Amino acid sequence: MIESIFAQAVSSSELTLVHALLTILISIALGAIISFTYMKTQPMYNQSFTLTMIVLPVIIAVIILLIGNNIARAFSLAGAFSIIRFRSAPGDPKDIAFVLFTMAAGLACGVGSFGYAVLFTIALCLLMFFLKAIKFGAKKSAQKLLKVTIPENLGYEEAFDEIFKTFKIDYELRKVRTTELGSLYELVYLVAIDHLTNQKEFLDAVRCRNGNLDITLTMSPTVSEY
Repeated sequence: MIESIFAQAVSSSELTLVHALLTILISIALGAIISFTYMKTQPMYNQSFTLTMIVLPVIIAVIILLIGNNIARAFSLAGAFSIIRFRSAPGDPKDIAFVLFTMAAGLACGVGSFGYAVLFTIALCLLMFFLKAIKFGAKKSAQKLLKVTIPENLGYEEAFDEIFKTFKIDYELRKVRTTELGSLYELVYLVAIDHLTNQKEFLDAVRCRNGNLDITLTMSPTVSEY
């Protein structure tokens, strides 16, 4: 019985209304399960992205249904979709994985492999919940960007070494530039701060050393800020 469920896609290649409706409904259900998994495993998410994950499997499944075994139709659709350009900023690798996840679910539904689609969707969703529960790959320290302005009479090479050692913070001086016509220096550090470190006390210590000049601690540094 189970084998018949997984093999039913290969037995019939003729498109019917019942088959099309079943494909769409299962695609929506799988997309909703994947979207729910994403919301529960991602601390911050965009509502439009969660809605897209519900719709995307249906779109892929409908495209596969329309193509069927017609090679000419496949080339026609490929040409039509090639003129569409998607403009978006590079997302988180986890977001890209979920996009591929939803596309695979829609593809499996489109070819009629409903059993396999449900099987791998449930398996991967459970895997996502398991990795989230054990906090796989989580770091105890987070990388942040520290920008400190110091007066010209303070040597920038070893200005904050003692403070970094006191708070047990790994650091790397990434950039030095002058400001205010050379009367001030701006130092840019890449620091790794442990989650147990009191950031306020650390910044207060830096503020006392640099004479209460400007200090900026960026929580999620980007490559361009280095």
